[in-house]
Amino acid sequence: MSTKEIVEIVFVIVCIVLTIVVMMQESKNQGLGGALGGGMSNNDTYWSKNKKHSLEGRLAMITRITAVIMIILAILINSKFL
Repeated sequence: MSTKEIVEIVFVIVCIVLTIVVMMQESKNQGLGGALGGGMSNNDTYWSKNKKHSLEGRLAMITRITAVIMIILAILINSKFL
């Protein structure tokens, strides 16, 4: 197996993991009212301050990390380095 084939296999695995993690997250869709400032603001609640320690916060962090890895691998696959 060449290096490019290994990177492509890792890329596919990362894409699958990213898809699964995104599907596991809760919807943040509040509709037009939420986009325009309508509704209640939860910025000062205990939940919003400690969200990074919850499952949702961990899923968001995993999403960011796998997305960055996916972008780097995509650039590597399409470059002349491999």
